[in-house]
Amino acid sequence: MSRPDAVALKALRLPSDAEGPVFAEPWQAQAFALVVGLYEAGAFTWAEWAEALSQELAEAEARGQPDDGTGYYQHWLAALERLATARGLAPAAALAQRKADWAEAYRRTPHGRPVELG
Repeated sequence: MSRPDAVALKALRLPSDAEGPVFAEPWQAQAFALVVGLYEAGAFTWAEWAEALSQELAEAEARGQPDDGTGYYQHWLAALERLATARGLAPAAALAQRKADWAEAYRRTPHGRPVELG
């Protein structure tokens, strides 16, 4: 399975410049890589991914969230979670527990230190 091409990525409104995707934070690059890796592993087609992300972006717009790019990767993650649970890749309860574990680890981590899950 090949990587999605630039046209396919552009159709997703991915923040990018002339050299490719642009990430404001390391987690955004990790989320991007996770989606591409799952696609390459055959977990879903690129069309399925594009539909899930498009749906998430449309729902955000309907909620009145601005399409200024600042929340793009939060929508990316929400679409991935929705697709992962729909495809049976991860149970919703497991995703919720992982988020709770991460939030707790974040609260315990001193400022400037990397967050680590136990």
